[in-house]
Amino acid sequence: MNRPDETPAAPQPLKGLRVVEFTHMVMGPTCGMVLADMGAEVIKVEPLGGENTRRLLGAGAGFFPMFNRNKKSIGIDLRQSEGAEAARRLAASADVVVENFKPGALAKYGLDYPSLAKRNDRVIYVSHKGFLPGPYEHRTALDEVVQMMGGLAYMTGRPGDPLRAGTSVNDIMGGLFGAIGALGALIQRGITGKGMEVQSALFENNVFLVGQHMLQYAMTGRPPSPMPVRESPWAVYDVFTVKDGEQIFLAAVSDAQFATFCDILGFADLRADPAYATNNERVRARPKLMPVLRERLARRTAAELATLFEQAGLPFAPIRKPEDLYDDAHLLATGGLADVVVPDGEKAGQTVKTTLFPITMRGARLPVRLDPPRFGAHTQELLEGLGYARAEIDVLRAQRVVA
Repeated sequence: MNRPDETPAAPQPLKGLRVVEFTHMVMGPTCGMVLADMGAEVIKVEPLGGENTRRLLGAGAGFFPMFNRNKKSIGIDLRQSEGAEAARRLAASADVVVENFKPGALAKYGLDYPSLAKRNDRVIYVSHKGFLPGPYEHRTALDEVVQMMGGLAYMTGRPGDPLRAGTSVNDIMGGLFGAIGALGALIQRGITGKGMEVQSALFENNVFLVGQHMLQYAMTGRPPSPMPVRESPWAVYDVFTVKDGEQIFLAAVSDAQFATFCDILGFADLRADPAYATNNERVRARPKLMPVLRERLARRTAAELATLFEQAGLPFAPIRKPEDLYDDAHLLATGGLADVVVPDGEKAGQTVKTTLFPITMRGARLPVRLDPPRFGAHTQELLEGLGYARAEIDVLRAQRVVA
């Protein structure tokens, strides 16, 4: 749905930029969403019937409405020569082309970077892959695949139990890195007048994320332990089970914070104990300290602890589920959630809340200007904009070349 009556307070730094994306799932669509949120006209090219994420269930049910707002949709069958030509004409009109298919998948349609650059040497072509060019580049990659082979699952789970992170972390961040590359290429194009190819990859993204642990090993000579059993640099930095079985994360990461921690909780004996005088001493004494803290804190409620820690300026966090965030006071007060109309599935036509891109520009959040599009909602206007006559479009529709 268009929202022409809205005049966003936030700037649209990419307004006037045309982005054509040949994407599916999460990684490529995330890149397009970032550019769209910043004002670009982003056109999603979908196969007939629409991208498959429109129909995913379970953990995939939120993919399409989350990562495809502020975009237009055109349906094209690339397997037909007329469809491939329409896609090439559309891509030739773009400032940026975004894709995340297997290596070589779009080349057979003349939609690879060398082919498009011949028609438009200003085009910026952002490829999202499983791996950057090299020995692994033809492997099929998924977020979970690279988490397992890239050390992230090992670091997330308990020893002997590798565990994927609780969101599509590499897909999302891979799309963010693709968008960063696109922005850099746009600045360079402003200097040279020439476009370029940008590549982002799941595996390399994952390796970047675990780089701190790689450097930990390089610096200490000791393999890093999985996070649940890591050697913490702080003694008080953990989840505590408190009264009525509730849980809360509490931390004191400096000597001053530990003193305040003891003061607000009435632990004068711990503050006075020389074994706990400095952070490093507390870390070494952690096996003795933590059972004492767990036993004492089990008598307090999570709400009481949260109030004390907030008043004292100490780090704390309630343990929440994703659905709890819809009632988060901060998100509601700051406009961190926005309405979108669901385009597909059982909730088609219903309004739900989505999360906005987590930045402000000129003090404002980047708004939803277009709801996630219905499949092919913009086919007619986009083809007409490319010079197709209405009669030609009718023929293409009748031949199921476009939808």
